[in-house]
Amino acid sequence: MTIIFDGIASGMLLFLISVGLSVTLGLMNFVNLAHGALAMLGGYISVVLLNRWGVPFLATLPIVIIVSALLGLLLERSLYRRLYRASPLDQILLSVGLVFMAIAAAHYAFGAQQQPLQLPLFLQGQINWPGLDMGIYRLFLIVLGLLIAILLQWTVVHTRFGGQLRAAVDKQSTARGMGINVDRIFSLTFALGSALAGLGGALGVELLGLDPEFPMKYLIYFLIVVVVGGSGSIMGSLVAAVFLGVADVAGKYYMPQVGSFVIYAVMIGTLILRPQGLFGRNPAR
Repeated sequence: MTIIFDGIASGMLLFLISVGLSVTLGLMNFVNLAHGALAMLGGYISVVLLNRWGVPFLATLPIVIIVSALLGLLLERSLYRRLYRASPLDQILLSVGLVFMAIAAAHYAFGAQQQPLQLPLFLQGQINWPGLDMGIYRLFLIVLGLLIAILLQWTVVHTRFGGQLRAAVDKQSTARGMGINVDRIFSLTFALGSALAGLGGALGVELLGLDPEFPMKYLIYFLIVVVVGGSGSIMGSLVAAVFLGVADVAGKYYMPQVGSFVIYAVMIGTLILRPQGLFGRNPAR
């Protein structure tokens, strides 16, 4: 049960980081592989605020969200907007270039070493039940991940902004004809995805570590969550992240010699059975 609990917590962390990519890739059809760099930025902002300026950990999170959202907004308006109608290859080349620039900048500013982060006392320790040891911080991640998933799903399905976003993605010309400011909707969506990436990166320092190679080290995990869950499905990303998190933790515990083999095997098996992902729409229908 402890392994399952740790796997769920690991999956929730994957969800918190990758759900922003699900928003931009699945809902906007933009291949933003620089998503991991935004998560790394959130981690470094949190570490600097905590270790150098003494800002409490939880107080760093709103700052991380705001700064990441503003950077995402700047990137969207200055770079990404020019490539909305470009081929996926052009989008990949641009975003991968941004990743390597971010890695080089992090090496220059912080060096290659792992960054330490001290959690507040109330997030440390464990809750011990018979057969189950629950880390308090992991429990915090699970609760926060569920709240964000519910809020995002409600926003996309039941709000005016969500309806305008879906309309802008499906048919831009019709959306513009109905008076929807498509450019503003896309800018806000990128800001939202970037804010979620930064938040996930800040929350992930304790479990994943933080160094300049973070964007490339974990990019494949973020992509797996989005693809297995189904492109554009927030709840699909949640289920996929938890499923993959449990498989990854259990595989490394019971078969540590095979490393991450289990998570890739689960991904391949899932996509063979459901190429559109667990919650993706079937293109044949």
